[in-house]
Amino acid sequence: MKNGEIARRGLMLLGCGKMGSAMLEGWLARGLPAASVFVMDPHPSDWLKAQGVVLNEDLPEDPAIALIAVKPQMMASALPSLIPYGNGSTLFLSVAAGVTIAAYEKSLGEDTPVIRAMPNTPAAVGQGITAIVGNAHASAMQMDQAEDLLRAVGDVVRLEDESQMDAVTGVSGSGPAYVFHMIECLAAAGQARGLAPDLALRLAKATVAGAGALAMQAGEDPAQLRRNVTSPNGTTQAGLEVLMNEDTGLPPLMRDTVAAAADRSRELANG
Repeated sequence: MKNGEIARRGLMLLGCGKMGSAMLEGWLARGLPAASVFVMDPHPSDWLKAQGVVLNEDLPEDPAIALIAVKPQMMASALPSLIPYGNGSTLFLSVAAGVTIAAYEKSLGEDTPVIRAMPNTPAAVGQGITAIVGNAHASAMQMDQAEDLLRAVGDVVRLEDESQMDAVTGVSGSGPAYVFHMIECLAAAGQARGLAPDLALRLAKATVAGAGALAMQAGEDPAQLRRNVTSPNGTTQAGLEVLMNEDTGLPPLMRDTVAAAADRSRELANG
């Protein structure tokens, strides 16, 4: 990143909250010059002020990428400053939830290269996963640039169609909250069986984190990993008979959970 096109032409960052800061930290660590980053944020953090980026000053004439990381409700007031860069060679990369490619094309111009991305909160510790999809004006090189930038905070997958973004929101975008709640519930269940609260929470956190790491690193799929832990007529099987019940267990509950989040994502995108 040190001597590439983004370093030469510049990268604009509209909004630099938790997600924007996590990405910026990754880019700087990978060699992107701080002087090539132009940040617009009305309430910059002390951390951001100390990074040496160009903060709330004049913008470059022809930046390679404008990354939009403001909250959707702030979009109407924040986006007008970027209109002069529309219909040009600047790629607009959005990590704002629920804002469609069509909405950007309407505001910035129909010929504007736009890539929509859906990261998730584990990006804050470099363990996120981001789904991306571009419009017809986003070139193969720009898709590669966007993927390279977003790999600073985790894995990246490409979607075939923007309509898949609602399902992505339901699975990986909102998914960390489901897992956090599972940790809460597992700890509470341990407390109910006599464990001290701190011990129950420590066990639940480590179990979920360890199982996730094993699922990512093992060559076997999750179903096989589950079978590996499950002895016939043992304790794990007894628990799984409750959890895997097709009527009252996790399968129908998770289907309803993802569907509700995906449906809400579609509602928000449609205004």
